[in-house]
Amino acid sequence: MAGIVGYGVYIPSYRIKVEEIARVWGDDPQAISRGLVVEEKSVPGPDEDTATISVEAARNALRRSQIDPSEIGAVYVGSESHPYAVKPTATIVAEAVDATPEMTAADLEFACKAGTAGIQACMGLVDSGIIDYGLAVGADTAQGAPGDALEYTASAGGAAYVIGGKNCLADIKETYSFTTDTPDFYRREGMPYPRHGGRFTGEPAYFKHVLGAARGMMEKTGLSADDFDYAVFHQPNGKFYLKAARKLGFESEQVKPGLLTPVIGNTYSGATPIGLAATLDVAEPGARILAVSYGSGAGSDAFIIEVNDLIEERRNLAPSVAEIIKNKRYVDYAIYAKFKGKLRMA
Repeated sequence: MAGIVGYGVYIPSYRIKVEEIARVWGDDPQAISRGLVVEEKSVPGPDEDTATISVEAARNALRRSQIDPSEIGAVYVGSESHPYAVKPTATIVAEAVDATPEMTAADLEFACKAGTAGIQACMGLVDSGIIDYGLAVGADTAQGAPGDALEYTASAGGAAYVIGGKNCLADIKETYSFTTDTPDFYRREGMPYPRHGGRFTGEPAYFKHVLGAARGMMEKTGLSADDFDYAVFHQPNGKFYLKAARKLGFESEQVKPGLLTPVIGNTYSGATPIGLAATLDVAEPGARILAVSYGSGAGSDAFIIEVNDLIEERRNLAPSVAEIIKNKRYVDYAIYAKFKGKLRMA
């Protein structure tokens, strides 16, 4: 099967702390941090959106892949915050990285798992021999209404993956998906903020699908938690991530490298891809990784990934996730609201 030839990440440098948001709305910051396992989140700058984040992540992925961008035959950008309702983000990314014009491109949308859907699409095109390499991006500048619980976690960031059949730094050994129609989270056309369906959010939605995809994969392959060196899950908050890991039998050291919600929040379509990138940053050749995404609506994609020797020579060709996270500047709620467009001029 196809594998990962290169990967790259971009996270905006602006941050806002949980206590700053809690100060504005009169909430208890300690209770929020304990309950969600989040301390601060990334904030997109006034000149940053899903397109710019995707371009930066894609450029980092291409640095690690060491391929000519003209060899890319497909570009897919998964997001629920595309800057245009009618105008693809994927063509902007493709043009910016010099992959045009002999290629196919499309924007994907499946809440927070559109990025992993793009990886699967590229895998299919590569394995069928239609293209040599595909570029899949998962990126978002997530929305949260003022005063809503989502304000504590909805953040910005993205990751890009070059998928190919040769020169892979990690092989994708298997993929498995688990999907149902579960209305836990939605945003209608023209509405600025999403709504979440309370009682559907936890067990009927996130846990049913993440655990369903992970267990389905394990049954399909005959593997268990003990057979993996690392595991990465979608992380709407740190609490759900850690609970899912425990239910599946994973230990803290297996899942800790990919847990980023406490320091950057929930990057939506970027969450699992960035968590996987952070894990690839520390994984040794031969390591086996389970990665499971989740998208409201609802579905999960699971992957088994085995790291190759090429990781050693490619890893340092682009900034690590840890290095990107360290580059940060804090803003107060007023600047955050301005950057996010929550303040409207007449």
